[in-house]
Amino acid sequence: MSIKLSVITINYNDAAGLRHTMESVFNQTFSDFEYIVIDGASTDASCDIIKELTETYPAFNSRLQWISEPDNGIYHAMNKGIVRAQGEYCFFLNSGDYFTSDMVLESVFSVCPTEEIVFGNLIVCLDEKVVGKISGKKELSFLDLYKSDVVKHQSSFIKRNLFETYGLYNENLRIVADWEFFLVTIGLKNVSYRYLNIDIACFDNNGLSNNSGEITKEERSMTLRKHIPPMMLADYKIFERYKFLEPAFSYRLTLIGMRVLAKIAKEFRRLGKQQ
Repeated sequence: MSIKLSVITINYNDAAGLRHTMESVFNQTFSDFEYIVIDGASTDASCDIIKELTETYPAFNSRLQWISEPDNGIYHAMNKGIVRAQGEYCFFLNSGDYFTSDMVLESVFSVCPTEEIVFGNLIVCLDEKVVGKISGKKELSFLDLYKSDVVKHQSSFIKRNLFETYGLYNENLRIVADWEFFLVTIGLKNVSYRYLNIDIACFDNNGLSNNSGEITKEERSMTLRKHIPPMMLADYKIFERYKFLEPAFSYRLTLIGMRVLAKIAKEFRRLGKQQ
């Protein structure tokens, strides 16, 4: 029997956050999903929390699987979850993050999405107080993906077969492997996507990625050099200076789109030399 969704939670020494996250999942009105918890051999009460909640929510015993063992970081743990997943879609709700309501999953799957990536809005919280909101868009441009301010893994449902086709998360990266995945799949590979104007999850802003600015910059730069031809990347950086024109060029990041952007950038350079 097929499963529509695999919800994956990774955790390390965040017992309180894990409880909040797991209760958020267990309270969903939608039921066509399995739940996978990957714990990194926590030394706090995390495993006790998992055991306690399996007794509190016995109906989930057949749909919950969990392990507690050492891992090599966030993306290694997320990849462990993907390998175990059986759902058509994967969704990552890491320890400390939680769904905005008990009906989030029901709202998403009631529209019967078929696209390869389905995403909504992400609520940003700090100490459980809302401090911001990252809203999605119906049409994505390269600038959206480049700035990484629209599609977030905490608000995205990803077809599991994409990981089979394009590979798991890059475990050599500490911060931006999910950004790289969206850049490659939506951008370079032109996979189908759909935006739903639904507030999906609340993201705990105390995490690693929000306290590692220099690492993030370095990894983003490495990722762009890896996937984008150098001349096109240089041209795009010039084009970015004219990003006030971006709404008129809502290209998805295909090589064709990059060539168009490169031509535009070269024209700007030519005009600049004439002035």
